[in-house]
Amino acid sequence: MKILYFSLGYSTHDHRFLKAISDGGHEVYFVQLEGNRRQVEDRPVPEPVHQVIWKGGRGPFRWGDLVKLLIDFRRLTREIKPDLIHAGPIQTCAFIAILSGFRPVLTISWGFDLMDDVHRNKWWEWVTRYTLKRSTFFTSDARVTRDQAVVFGMDPDKTIVFPWGVDLEQFRMEGPKPGKAGTFTLFCNRSWEPRYGVDVLARAFVKVAQQNEHVDLILLGGGSQGGRIRQILLGGGVLDRVTFGGQVSQTDLPRWYHMTDLYISPSHVDGSSVSLMEALACGLPCLVSDIPANKEWVVDDENGWLFRDGDADHLAERILAAIAQKEKLPGIGRASRQSAEMRADWKKNSEALMNVYRSLGGKHAQ
Repeated sequence: MKILYFSLGYSTHDHRFLKAISDGGHEVYFVQLEGNRRQVEDRPVPEPVHQVIWKGGRGPFRWGDLVKLLIDFRRLTREIKPDLIHAGPIQTCAFIAILSGFRPVLTISWGFDLMDDVHRNKWWEWVTRYTLKRSTFFTSDARVTRDQAVVFGMDPDKTIVFPWGVDLEQFRMEGPKPGKAGTFTLFCNRSWEPRYGVDVLARAFVKVAQQNEHVDLILLGGGSQGGRIRQILLGGGVLDRVTFGGQVSQTDLPRWYHMTDLYISPSHVDGSSVSLMEALACGLPCLVSDIPANKEWVVDDENGWLFRDGDADHLAERILAAIAQKEKLPGIGRASRQSAEMRADWKKNSEALMNVYRSLGGKHAQ
């Protein structure tokens, strides 16, 4: 099949999808809506994917450019003549694909579009309903986002949920972590944006570090809350106990997981978090906010723990409790790996996407 893959930017997730689609024997055309900003995938677009040059893909999406982009997107569909458009997030890429009049359109949720963006205002709600009611099929990585899509008009019989998963050979268990003997290391690689709650972790770490001098923290990435997060750590007198790793390539990322004892995700909204799946695959106990998507992956005292979303005090209590039962952590880590092997194997999960393509093949209708 000839697939037009339409996405916001070029992230690690896009690389994973593009490679799986191409490896599945399909001819892939990659259309990018925005220019790359913070989270840029360091690996090139997989061969032999065709990168499409058009009027988009140079900077942030603006609603004022919608008509210009729509006209050019229609041109692309006439020239490429795809069998299927695979598009998301919902309110941008999928909306443009639907407006183009082309069918079939497989709309994919990126999690934040249904858990956060849809609630921005009435316009975003309308765009979401318009897009989902007209989508040929829908996929997401978590039941909570699929259920939300149905609320906004998606036909429940035309949906499929599968975790995006990880490469279990790249993200695997290792031996004892390197580093200072006796030090307990916390790790978080969520973006420093309000929806991901890293400021909550910063406040919790201040409380933990003041009670235990043998705890340190690794933070990767960056974002708009960088100044706020550093100020919390500085004000708490613990800035010198935090390692800021910056942006890390996908190739180097497993090494960082292996340097740590406990993975933490304080996110307020999420689908099935790929970084959480990476941590599970690396055999890390995981301490995550008790939002619905995280509950699909982490079970208290089995492969990690949950804490009350947004509650820095409860997060601090949970961290201290994990440190106090350090002897149990290897067993919890093994359970983490088992849960990843059962549900987060991208090589297996991507076959669900190929099945959707096959089911929609031949339904091309302009």
